[in-house]
Amino acid sequence: MVESPQLDAPSAMATWSRVARRIRVPLSFAFAIAYVWLAHPTRISLLAGALLLLPGLLLRGLASGHVQKDRLLTTSGPYAYTRNPLYLGSLIMAAGFAVAARSWWIPAILLVMFAVIYVPVIAGEERYLRRTFSEYNDYASHVPRFAMRFTRYGNQQGEFSSERYWKHREYQAVIGCAAVLAVLAVKLML
Repeated sequence: MVESPQLDAPSAMATWSRVARRIRVPLSFAFAIAYVWLAHPTRISLLAGALLLLPGLLLRGLASGHVQKDRLLTTSGPYAYTRNPLYLGSLIMAAGFAVAARSWWIPAILLVMFAVIYVPVIAGEERYLRRTFSEYNDYASHVPRFAMRFTRYGNQQGEFSSERYWKHREYQAVIGCAAVLAVLAVKLML
């Protein structure tokens, strides 16, 4: 009998992290189609969901204007309070979309997608940051992954840059939210 070699857990996780990074956008588009089909919005759910989307969009926009990918470890702006403000903003937006849709399937699917896709992607990003920035371990030990600190980490004085916001195309999140809400409004009227 030949034994099959066991997969190295960190290696398997790193591989899945790379796969998850590649499939997350196409999977999101497929989910958008299912989302519209499963949604049963009401006027109140649409309004409540839209109001919940706003802080998520704001957090993502602020984070996008601070982050300097691959150049330095960003610890200013929202990054002084949470290590993943872009993902936290996305989670808040997902909650807004779940409320707007008024379907128990939506949060269930979102939780599975987050666990299977985004948790490994975040783990891969953290491995990269640890290898790239020597100060990351200290930052990670003081700043929560998703929760928000009540006090600011460090004394970084980084400023929001609208140029970075546009460079990172964060405006697409605003356009996407408006488009999905418009589709839900049309579905409500039909």
